[in-house]
Amino acid sequence: MARLHSRKKGKSGSTRPARLEKPVWIERSPEEIEAEIVKSAKKGLTKSMIGVKLRDAMGVPLAKVITGKKIGQTLKENGIEEQLPEDLTNLIKKALNLRKHLENNKKDLEGKKGLQRTESKIYRLIRYYKDNKVLAKDFKYDSERVRTMVAK
Repeated sequence: MARLHSRKKGKSGSTRPARLEKPVWIERSPEEIEAEIVKSAKKGLTKSMIGVKLRDAMGVPLAKVITGKKIGQTLKENGIEEQLPEDLTNLIKKALNLRKHLENNKKDLEGKKGLQRTESKIYRLIRYYKDNKVLAKDFKYDSERVRTMVAK
């Protein structure tokens, strides 16, 4: 797939090797790992940060291999859900930071173009999530209204 705002080809990424059995070096039970996932989410960590914490601190390569469920599924079963998907939240935070920068630096044309590109990605992602029924059909992106939804 090509890049969104340039005429360059996309980058190919490596695929994760298929592993169906639990690695031998993991001594923790699936229940302990699920409890750690829930505890980390209650502290305010995102799904990706929980995965990094499990990988680095506990030596768990994939939560799904150990528990049989993805991190998001585990959080949903325990009643912990985010208002917005994580990738959309990150793009909105980036757009808010660009808006704040442009308030102080009104002549920054490259920053203005970056804001337009970021908001274009936000609109495309919102359309995707509306089609897949992750977001409500009446959800609208408004920088002032969304600022309250996304805590820094």
